[in-house]
Amino acid sequence: MLGMYDMPALQPVNDRFWTLIRDHLGYGPDHLTRDADVWDVWLNPELTFAQTCGMPYRTHLHGKVQLVGTPDYGLAGCRPGYYRSIFVSRRDDPRDLGQLAKGTFAYNEKLSQSGWAAPMVHLEARDQQPNAIIATGGHVQSANTVAEGRADFAALDALTWELLKAHTNLGAVLRESGTTPPTPALPYITATDHDAAAIARAVRAAIGGMTQPDRELLHLRGLIDIPAGDYLSVPNPSQV
Repeated sequence: MLGMYDMPALQPVNDRFWTLIRDHLGYGPDHLTRDADVWDVWLNPELTFAQTCGMPYRTHLHGKVQLVGTPDYGLAGCRPGYYRSIFVSRRDDPRDLGQLAKGTFAYNEKLSQSGWAAPMVHLEARDQQPNAIIATGGHVQSANTVAEGRADFAALDALTWELLKAHTNLGAVLRESGTTPPTPALPYITATDHDAAAIARAVRAAIGGMTQPDRELLHLRGLIDIPAGDYLSVPNPSQV
């Protein structure tokens, strides 16, 4: 499953990426899974390959899956293999982040590193807390909730923000109003019985074998080895 960055415009590219991985690995499902609950996939003892988020990994998955590696998306302001949250608000709203923080915050879910944990930790460090919160179920929904005026601001995964600007009109409606410090990006994982090192080699070979347009569409630059401890040391917000 590669559902973390699998908007319709990118599904054919993700399909080609997985086919390359499978060809180099020599085994695995013929097709990506798109119609299953992510927890059922992540915790499946036969899981070959999936992408998860840093917060689910450190709070629930560590010790139950293996890290394969972390994709490097070449994100501005982040070292290889890292990402950060981008606070967004409406372009016609002149308030800065300190003022927006007193309003309504849209978030995807409370097990999201970029949509919940990182922005809450960032605001808590400044003694700020939203007056109200709205759970949306996804980054795109959070962005739309702000664009439609139902929330004052949201925090989006930096890569999702780049993809939304490239593939939707939300970049014309929303603006960046702040960023969080970088943390390790969304890791690739496999079940405990698989050879994680062999899968990592297959992923690196697949990235190297992709066409340049496909690499650019997925923003893939390479695969980085980030220790589990770096994920586990990322702070959780006090508000749950």
